[in-house]
Amino acid sequence: MKPFGTRGVAAFSALALSSLALVACTATPGASSSTAGTTLTITANAISGGKNAAEADWVDQFIIPKFVEAQAAAGTTVSVKFEPQGVDDENYKTKIALDLQSGKGADIIAIDGIWTGEFAQAGYIKPLNEVGGAAVDAWSGWKQIPEAVQASISFEGKNYGVPQGTDGRVLYYNKTLFKQAGLSPEWAPTSWDDILSAARALKKLDGVTPIQLNAGTAMGEATTMQGMLPLLVGTGEPVWKDGKWIGNTQGMRDVLNLYKTIYVDEKLGDDVLQQEAAGRDTSFSEFAAGKIGILAEGDYFWRSVINPAEGVGTAPMKDRDTAVGYVKIPAKVAGSGVDGRSFVSMSGGAGRVLNPNTKNAELAWKLLEFMNSPEAFEARAAGTLSISPRDDVNKALLAKDPMLTYVNAEVLPITSYRPGLAEYTAVSTALQQASLDVVTGTAPDEAIKTYVSALTGIVGADKITQGLAKGWPRRATARASAACTLPTSRDSPSISSLKI
Repeated sequence: MKPFGTRGVAAFSALALSSLALVACTATPGASSSTAGTTLTITANAISGGKNAAEADWVDQFIIPKFVEAQAAAGTTVSVKFEPQGVDDENYKTKIALDLQSGKGADIIAIDGIWTGEFAQAGYIKPLNEVGGAAVDAWSGWKQIPEAVQASISFEGKNYGVPQGTDGRVLYYNKTLFKQAGLSPEWAPTSWDDILSAARALKKLDGVTPIQLNAGTAMGEATTMQGMLPLLVGTGEPVWKDGKWIGNTQGMRDVLNLYKTIYVDEKLGDDVLQQEAAGRDTSFSEFAAGKIGILAEGDYFWRSVINPAEGVGTAPMKDRDTAVGYVKIPAKVAGSGVDGRSFVSMSGGAGRVLNPNTKNAELAWKLLEFMNSPEAFEARAAGTLSISPRDDVNKALLAKDPMLTYVNAEVLPITSYRPGLAEYTAVSTALQQASLDVVTGTAPDEAIKTYVSALTGIVGADKITQGLAKGWPRRATARASAACTLPTSRDSPSISSLKI
């Protein structure tokens, strides 16, 4: 299946119809016409008692009654309906794409920020101010949302929605295991070599996997976001720059050689785990059980996986706050990261868009504006605290959690975002495959050839950066450029919990 862009819409539609038939979802009736008493609809991949339950409860129990009450006080009669979904993220994506394509769908739709480019290029969504009008540009909330965060749900410099949050990636480590291995519990790595040195010390402990660095296709986008992309920006080479995608470059070789060192040469990681369907969840439980020393993950891991609060963490650690350390991801060496950075990260983000098919654009914008108000974010934080897109809200709330404060203050200023382009999904799959090839024994040189071949089929040879590494003959790359298209299905990040 090709991306949603202009070349792939027809193919997507045919395949998506058959895929959707397999999913039991709540039907979406479309935006209601403005008659006596307006009805607005909201949809998200969240459902009470199930997937992203806190998000669903917040919409049902706070957003809807508070908004209806406020509008009534202003003399406007409105009802709001929440159309919950609780399905695999790819199936949710399929459903809302079909709704938008057919002129239907809820008035406000939650999407993963990385879908923005696909949906925009396909014509499914429009810039926010083209739907909501002048009130969008006049909204005071934009001043509280940093441009980098706004970019998570923007495309070609235009805001297509309002971000509902962001996150950052760090290295977690088990302080207890570090002490047992003779390492300082106040670890502060400044290079990849520092990470490898710590992993080698941890290897001496029985029953402990020194480091877990996501790899392979089974972990889907988590491999790209926790593994490949942070490492690439740590070499100074982002996956996309100046209109071209990373191909056969020194940075790409450095990344794959690091995977080889960890999983093949020195057995510092569990290569089998990378190939299991539930491998990521297994890595969570093993870290919580003190069986993994170092883990590259997002702040989702802290707030929603090992969170010791009753009913919150899926792999809770009672001693999380004392036993778990976290540090910024170092570049390969000091100063080698993008823009000369010594530390790097990757961030994702979800957001909400206005349906271009809405019959009540002005009122729908007022609802979206309320959903992104300080009052609304404060109510949402009562469930599970996370980093909001708003500086004023973060300043007021994040002091309750040192780790999230750390990410907001130290990690987000040095983070990078994925390109919001239709081709990204397929490129991500190719990156995942390259890491899997190396982890399962393929030489990095051969893995890069396969990757470049696949990439050529996805974006075309003219859109690939061919910064050849030393010792690589040009004819080798030419042979590797035969067209090959990979499927684009992947495990997308959760819309509400930002769990990539």
